[in-house]
Amino acid sequence: MSELSLIQYLLIALVFVWSGFVRSGLAFGGAVLSLPFLLLIHNDPLVFLPIISVHLLVFSSLTIWMNNRKPAGSAVSEDSTGPAGTVDWQYLWKILGIMIVPKLIGVFGLITLPSAVMSSIIFVIVSVYAVSYILNKPFRSKSPFVDTVFLMLGGYISGTSLIGAPLVIAVAAQHLPKERLRDTLFALWFILVTIKMAAFVWADIDLQLIHHLWLLPCATVGHVLGLWFHERMLKSEPRVFFRFLGVVLLVVSSLGLWRGLAG
Repeated sequence: MSELSLIQYLLIALVFVWSGFVRSGLAFGGAVLSLPFLLLIHNDPLVFLPIISVHLLVFSSLTIWMNNRKPAGSAVSEDSTGPAGTVDWQYLWKILGIMIVPKLIGVFGLITLPSAVMSSIIFVIVSVYAVSYILNKPFRSKSPFVDTVFLMLGGYISGTSLIGAPLVIAVAAQHLPKERLRDTLFALWFILVTIKMAAFVWADIDLQLIHHLWLLPCATVGHVLGLWFHERMLKSEPRVFFRFLGVVLLVVSSLGLWRGLAG
């Protein structure tokens, strides 16, 4: 990133504000809803994925800690599904057991595939997600077999590019109350991203540590705005927001694919 222009740095800062907003507001999207924009600015996933990974580790752990230090009864009260808390640890370990092997395979692919190929794969996957948002046809699982397929695919895609969240949510949303969904997903992302970061260190990937000094505050601004948005989203059905988001992502992904094919 040291060779980028000032305009590129400003655009990257804005994208990381957006990344923080959607991550805390939706419990996913820190990568899938920001990586296409970042790749239009600089077409190399391995430059941005370490930064996104560190941000996710910081803000997911911070959010879970803040929610679980609230007075009893203000988060999720004790019921038949388990003890009080915002993370369903029993369900988390269950889905992690299904996802872990595909996740490791995906991480290996990320490290070994050329950046141009990896970028094209990311744009294609995001385009599929975008169409599902536009048509208001989110991925849904209706059987244990489909659950397993979605979780394995989500684990693999998460390993390659951190954008497997919509497939995982298609399963988790069917089994978790919405009050526990976000923080359970945050705990899952934390574990999966820790694995990815270990792989980055092992493969001697540049973690862009110097750029965390100015991008972490940008993501913090977005994170605070996202927390405010999440509280209101729990009381509403944000279909219009997701349709608009789908259109934007489809346009950005199409531009990215066209640029890759053209040059």
